[in-house]
Amino acid sequence: MSHGSPPTAGHAPAVLPRRTVAAYAAGSLATGTFGTVPGLVLLYFLTDTLAVPAAMAGAAVFVPKFLDVLWNPVVGGWSDRTASRLGPRRPWMLAGSLTLPPLFVLMFAVPDFGTDAGPVPAALWVATAFLLAGAAYGLFQVPYISLPAELTTDPGERSRLQTARVVVVAVGILVGGAAAPALVDAGGGGRSGYLLMGAVVAAVLAVGTLACTATVPTTTAVVAGAPTGAALPRAFREARGSARFWALYTGFLLQSLALAVALAAIPYYARYVLDREGFASVLFAGFVGPALLVTPLWRRAEARRGKRWCLMAASWLFAAAAVVAAPGVLAPVLPTVGFFVCGIAYAGLQVFAYSMLTDSLAERSSLYPPTDPHSDTTRAGLLAGLWTASETAMFAVGPGVVAAVLAVAGFVSSSGDETVAQPGRAVVAIALATGVLPALLVAASTRRFARYSDPPDPPAPAPAPPTTQEIA
Repeated sequence: MSHGSPPTAGHAPAVLPRRTVAAYAAGSLATGTFGTVPGLVLLYFLTDTLAVPAAMAGAAVFVPKFLDVLWNPVVGGWSDRTASRLGPRRPWMLAGSLTLPPLFVLMFAVPDFGTDAGPVPAALWVATAFLLAGAAYGLFQVPYISLPAELTTDPGERSRLQTARVVVVAVGILVGGAAAPALVDAGGGGRSGYLLMGAVVAAVLAVGTLACTATVPTTTAVVAGAPTGAALPRAFREARGSARFWALYTGFLLQSLALAVALAAIPYYARYVLDREGFASVLFAGFVGPALLVTPLWRRAEARRGKRWCLMAASWLFAAAAVVAAPGVLAPVLPTVGFFVCGIAYAGLQVFAYSMLTDSLAERSSLYPPTDPHSDTTRAGLLAGLWTASETAMFAVGPGVVAAVLAVAGFVSSSGDETVAQPGRAVVAIALATGVLPALLVAASTRRFARYSDPPDPPAPAPAPPTTQEIA
């Protein structure tokens, strides 16, 4: 693998074959799973199995993912500048595919340091393993997100890629959200249960990442010269330089934080608001399952209304349903219905945010020829690195927000199967974190999306010069 510049850009086909769509979607089995499981179980694992205080547990989850903000743009810049027979993206995807699964298991293989050691060693173990797993995940995810901008010139085909991706993401989230708690129970709970869950989820991560890396088509990137400056500042300069990308990016940050807060709060919501600890799996199934059914319907709505309108509609639907579900009244019927409607909206949020992202990234990809032959114009990987870094940072901030809310409200941590009565203000805080706060964040995101405008179509490739026979 080497760094350099192919002399010319490759021409992506307008209409993608089904095998390309399937190959790309396979990677989302891993991204959906890894994006869900740590946000769902890691904070709960720390506070309710390892007896780590809520504030310390929040730091153990937050700090490693926050460092992705520095790491992911670097990976994106590397993939922009990589020349190899596998293309610029796939070598890094392969590196992530091979390192992520074992590091994921390590997150839950926490030694028993003994009661005299206190909670600090366990928290440091989890935080370090989470940091390394996040770095490995970035090696796969950043170039993976860059691919649709280079696989096709057609914005409709990019939506087709994202539709398939969201369906597979839903499967990954179901594996992570619904199966992970069940696997913990099947392993006897406690440390052994979480270790079993980690091993099974790691196998799913390996299948998704390797299947995608081995079968997705090779793409090309155009870069002239070496970039200057640190990756993160360069990524922000590029982001601020595109009004449509900046509007989409800032709105998506708010939505990512909303989803992260809701995911981290759901186990507490099921146990302390609904008084049904095992019901967390049902809520996740109700939240994610609709994506398997309604994603094609969102594509039909796009044909009539456009991507931005559909994204706004999905946002308001999510906000309204989250508020309805939050109090936990008429349990479990009304909360289940509320989470089901949130799931319908979530499918639209994912399809259109990522489809609009790849439309914006195409302007910084090899599909658009450089206006200055001496400039470094390929920025799809760099901006994808900023996007994914910020998304994963928000999914770290989310559990941190929930941990802070719990700490302020006087939540009492516990160990193993111990049942601790929580003060009433802590129960109210859990309900607010599950529905009301996410609803406010999603509603605020619509103000940013209103500033988004569709990018121009890429210029058509110049016609080939006539042959001697054609002239004759």
